Amino acid sequence: MGEIHYLEIFKQSFTLVILLGCSVVSVTLALERLMFFRKAWADGDKLLAHVANLLQSGKGEAALHETKKNPAAVSQVVHYGLLHRGRPRHELEELLASKRLEERLKLEKFLVVLGTMGNTVPFVGLFGTVVGIIKAFRDLALAGTGGPAVVAKGIAEALVATAGGLAVAIPAVIVYNLFMRRVKSLSVDMEVVSARFLVMTGAK
Repeated sequence: MGEIHYLEIFKQSFTLVILLGCSVVSVTLALERLMFFRKAWADGDKLLAHVANLLQSGKGEAALHETKKNPAAVSQVVHYGLLHRGRPRHELEELLASKRLEERLKLEKFLVVLGTMGNTVPFVGLFGTVVGIIKAFRDLALAGTGGPAVVAKGIAEALVATAGGLAVAIPAVIVYNLFMRRVKSLSVDMEVVSARFLVMTGAK
């Protein structure tokens, strides 16, 4: 059985081209979300303590400015609360809840793509394998003789598609699960900060 030339396999298999495109998309989105989540986190207790000190010092505008420029999810929730802190408690609670939903949508952006990659890419690889095996047996039929040796190389090359699909899907699933856990953690942080903000401002 001759040596397998992977570059030639790539040129001849459109499924491997699709898998390469999926891999590029997955890596790009994973890096984008990684950088976003690094900016989206902040210590809620320290933030609230700083805001409380500014408010007690009569620097409400400074508190608004600092929370607005901070990209962290909890900071954006506090900023929204500061904008509406003069409202009754039940209204402020609803406004903070709506802001948390808005921030969660930002956190979940592109994650559905990563999840879809993890679920569907293995089937793309399997499709490539099935097509490759069909071609291998077609070659055997055309050759008429030669036995398994005729199809062995073709089948080995076809299985590269399955391996490629798994190589793309497994990291995508791992990254998706890690990011979803991060989304849940940040969502809890926003709820905790919202509750403490209501107490801190004495909303009634």
